[in-house]
Amino acid sequence: MLVSTMPLAIRFHEHGGPEVLRLEESDPGKPAPHEVQVRHTALGVNYIDVYDRTGLYPTPLPSGLGREAAGVVVALGRGVRGLKAGDRVAYVFSTPGAYSELRNVPAERLVKIPAGVSDEQAAALMLKGLTAHFLIRRTYRVQKGDFILVHAAAGGVGSILTQWAKALGAKVIGVVGSEAKAEIAKKLGCRQVLISGRDELVAGVKAATRGAGVAAVYDGVGKDTFMESLDCIRRLGIMVSYGNASGPPPAISPLELSRRGSLFLTRPTLFNYIATRDELESGARELFAAVKSRKVKVVIGQRYRLAEAANAHRDLEGRRTTGASVLIP
Repeated sequence: MLVSTMPLAIRFHEHGGPEVLRLEESDPGKPAPHEVQVRHTALGVNYIDVYDRTGLYPTPLPSGLGREAAGVVVALGRGVRGLKAGDRVAYVFSTPGAYSELRNVPAERLVKIPAGVSDEQAAALMLKGLTAHFLIRRTYRVQKGDFILVHAAAGGVGSILTQWAKALGAKVIGVVGSEAKAEIAKKLGCRQVLISGRDELVAGVKAATRGAGVAAVYDGVGKDTFMESLDCIRRLGIMVSYGNASGPPPAISPLELSRRGSLFLTRPTLFNYIATRDELESGARELFAAVKSRKVKVVIGQRYRLAEAANAHRDLEGRRTTGASVLIP
């Protein structure tokens, strides 16, 4: 393990497997105008980090990694208003680099962490929680009584989305990868849980919905589940494909949507939903309120030291994780 008095960060110099991740010295320097220097206390681990590492999402090399973190303000650049040294803050940022001890972040991308929300919770919420927020509050606004299908219901986004949708009165059908994860999904609020590789997805959904299908499918898995997911949707329902954990979904003809009942298809990404300061603040406010009111419980399933980032990625890709994973600098 690298021992240094300088700030450390995880970086990679080539695309590839978890073994390309290196712990290196990385001094961010003084914050530029309108930037804030944050000493990280907890870092979120997400599948988008895998996409960056492998090159699925092209990233100039060498590169940092990680999009969400929580920490404490230690320095302010010129022109920053509304923040001071010692404030607890969290962020999700489009540029990788959160896997680090110290980072300079644009002030407009930071939100204050309210009392009653821990740093670990905030680090696990900014990407996954705000993703769950836009999926069920904006992409398709879940209504009381709706049947919805949630893939990876025991995972980072899925665990938050399932709880929140249940609190809104939706009937959640969850899909998971094992019996152990099925038990977790049930506790999170799934009305029914299907195990991939064992249960027949379309038949299970049709039985649960008396043949009607679900109003929306939330699918972060991608290639392995995409076509079957389309067959689970009711007339005029929506397919929300928001991730590629198993690889990119196949190309399809628009006729496939009309044949299944004039379906809607969208491929949203968080950063388009929080592009403005107002959107970010509004989403964070509603998210933190859901956590503080206990409609959503943040499940931290795994904790790793910063130097163990490669192990965190191996566990994530091996589907050995539940809830959120965090790195502790």
